[in-house]
Order: sequence, then C-alpha cells, then structure tokens
Amino acid sequence: MSFQGGIRKLKSVLKDPVHYFLPIGEREVFLNDYLGKTFSARLTGEIRCLNCDRLTKKSYSQGYCFPCSQNLARCDLCIVRPEKCHYHLGTCREPEWGKAHCFIPHLVYLANTSGLKVGIMRETQAPTRWIDQGAVQALPIFRVMNRYQSGLIEVELKKQVNDRTDWRKMLIGKGEPRILAQDRAALLENTDLNLANTEVLLDAEMVQIQYPVLEYPIKVKSLALENHEMSGTLLGIKGQYLIFDTGVINIRNLSGYHLALG
Repeated sequence: MSFQGGIRKLKSVLKDPVHYFLPIGEREVFLNDYLGKTFSARLTGEIRCLNCDRLTKKSYSQGYCFPCSQNLARCDLCIVRPEKCHYHLGTCREPEWGKAHCFIPHLVYLANTSGLKVGIMRETQAPTRWIDQGAVQALPIFRVMNRYQSGLIEVELKKQVNDRTDWRKMLIGKGEPRILAQDRAALLENTDLNLANTEVLLDAEMVQIQYPVLEYPIKVKSLALENHEMSGTLLGIKGQYLIFDTGVINIRNLSGYHLALG
C-alpha cells in the first residue's frame, strides 16, 4: 500500500462483512484487502477544511476550519441536539441547507452498539449511520417528517435508553445479541409520546451487521497520530475505527488531514 492525500470518513457498503473504503486524495482504497497486512500511516502536517479547502492549523467539528465551523449549519449545536432547532426563529445559519437536510423524513431507531441505544438519522442514511456507530443490530421504530420532531422523540426515549455509544466497549467484541423488537415494545409501553404526524414502524425488520475483524483487541489503546507515525498489522475495521495490533485510529476524527500510507 502506498497512497497519499487528504482523507475523509470511511465509506461503507452493507455486505457480509461490511466493505470499507478510505477516501484519500482522488482515490478510494478498499481496506478489506489489507486485513492481516502491515503498513504505516503518517500525517504530513497539512490540514484542509472539508468545506472551503483552505489550509488550517487545527480541525474543528471533524474536518472544518474555524470560520466554517462557526458559519455552517452542519456544525451547529442543533445537529447533535435537534430538539434545539431554531429554524422557526429565522436564525438558521444556512436556511437552504436546513431545508434540504433537516426538513425531510427522519428515522428514530434502536441499535445495539456497546449496548442498547436510541438514535435518529435522515431516512436516506440507513444503513450507513448504523455502520458508522459500530452497531451489530439496528431497528427503525418511528418515521417522522423532520429532524426537529425526531429530536423531540429521542429526548423522551433517552429517559429510558442510552443515546451514546461507549466506543471502547464497542471495539472489544461482537456484542451480546438483543431482541430489538422486545426492546421497542417495552419503550412504547412505558413512554408517553405525542405521536401526531408520526409513523410507528411495527413491521420494520431488524438489520444485522457483520464487520471485517480478524481479531478484537483485549484492551483498547487509541493511537495519537497527530504526534507520530504509526505502523502495525490491520486486524479489523468497525464503525469509523481501524483496529491495529498496536492500537486503534478513529478515521472520522482525522477528516481533512493529509495522510501518507505505506
């Protein structure tokens, strides 16, 4: 392997196991081919904003320069806290972007990542969103017409179910299987929701996800690529993480960085 260029988050295709591709420069490297092989990774020191392509000394919001992180709607708090949507106040940073990305059908789902969690996503993000989180099982439970509404439902559901993934726990194994239909039934029974304009997806099928992992780490060690070059044998890929025999790298956190692989 010998590639160099700016990188973005891993792309994935739902197969058995998942197929992973690393966008680097003008290429997309099929990473599954490199399982069991040893190679090195080195940051060159160049970082470019994913939006405006300007050079920046530091990356913000997983790949943006500081001005873009302050001006783009995709970097606003309401992206991670959609119940805080302020579009109706006329203060959206990018109203047209908001219409295209937030005022479209969204799913509220249950997933088995490091355990049971609730989450939301644009309907078009399935199954990519689940793969990015390292879910081994996922089940849509509601369909709504905008992101704000999905956020309100998530706020209620996370009173009973976690909305975060313990990334270290997610990376140390396949996870204990769950019957997500039973988890959904328990949530519906114990949650008082206003389901106006909400479609309950009682017939949705659970998605099973297998990852290309030769060996899971016993203890997770995060590799700080910002400080040094690393080398190791690629043992697996799960979520947005590359699992080496020397530690793990979160590729999404390096979006916009210039990387040399060899």
